Amino acid sequence: MKNILYIYPAAAILLAFAASSCGNNGTPKGSSQTQMTPAAPVAQSVQVQAAAREKVPYSMVYSSTVQANIVNNIAPQTSARIKKVNVEIGDFVNAGQILAEMDRSNLLQAELKLKNAKDELERVRTLLGEGGISQSDFDQIEMNYRVSKSAYDNLLDNTVLRSPVTGVVTARNYDKGDMYSMSAPLFTIQQIVPVKLLVSISESDYTRVKKGDKVQITADALPGKTFEGSIVRIHPTMDPATHTFNVEVRVRNEKKELRPGMFVRATIDLGSANSIVLPDMAVVKMQGAGTRSVYVMQPDSTVVARVVTLGRHFDSKYEILEGLSEGEIVVTKGASTLKTGEKVTVK
Repeated sequence: MKNILYIYPAAAILLAFAASSCGNNGTPKGSSQTQMTPAAPVAQSVQVQAAAREKVPYSMVYSSTVQANIVNNIAPQTSARIKKVNVEIGDFVNAGQILAEMDRSNLLQAELKLKNAKDELERVRTLLGEGGISQSDFDQIEMNYRVSKSAYDNLLDNTVLRSPVTGVVTARNYDKGDMYSMSAPLFTIQQIVPVKLLVSISESDYTRVKKGDKVQITADALPGKTFEGSIVRIHPTMDPATHTFNVEVRVRNEKKELRPGMFVRATIDLGSANSIVLPDMAVVKMQGAGTRSVYVMQPDSTVVARVVTLGRHFDSKYEILEGLSEGEIVVTKGASTLKTGEKVTVK
């Protein structure tokens, strides 16, 4: 019993010490009784501007390749031995200039036959006037002469080969003494004064393009130089795969600086339009979709995402074709981190 009576006073002391360390409600002294409340969201600071219309230039740049205005492949109609070659690759030739001469054996035979036919025609012409030959016989002899003349002219064209255009020799496939085998032309002549381009333009611009429109051309191979051409032909059909159509641009090229095969850029002025325009930083690509949106401010200072259809991009601006009305207030800076319904402050 003495041991038990000794334990009770010790327990009383411990309880008294615990009570002195706590407040009336059992909360440890020194601890805060204030409950933390979440802070109110801070409105994002943005820059805005009213959607307004301005003149949008419809000047487009297209890639193309220079082509010769005319390409002629020069060859005789039949196989023959090449007797003479007068030009080489790179030579400039004039229309009518002799390029090569073939074996003349057949031509000489045709020339003799033509001479006999001509002499016979002159003889019977005199007889016809004197009544010494019938009209039908004269007509037959005259026809023989015309056939001989046609055969001779054809052989002459295919024996003495001339250039049909003024241009440059871009291919020579045979040498003197070769037998022309009809597998490839003797020469290729390309007319490069003028030259032409075929430019593919979007079908949406079909009504904007007209014959006679001026075109500015630049070439990487000729830095610092600009050439002027004009549209001479508009192709009437569209490519169903690319939804484009071709226009033919002709460039005078008097100095022969543009050469077939050169890569060039053609700038075509398609006029202008009065459209709503916004800075390109105002346009946001929606995640997981291919659409473009802008954030429009509401009267309560919240923003709403609005899907828009874009037109031309020029001078760090976008033309807005659909989805936005003139005068609406659009976020131009800070739009990339916004969400629909979020409050903003304008700085």
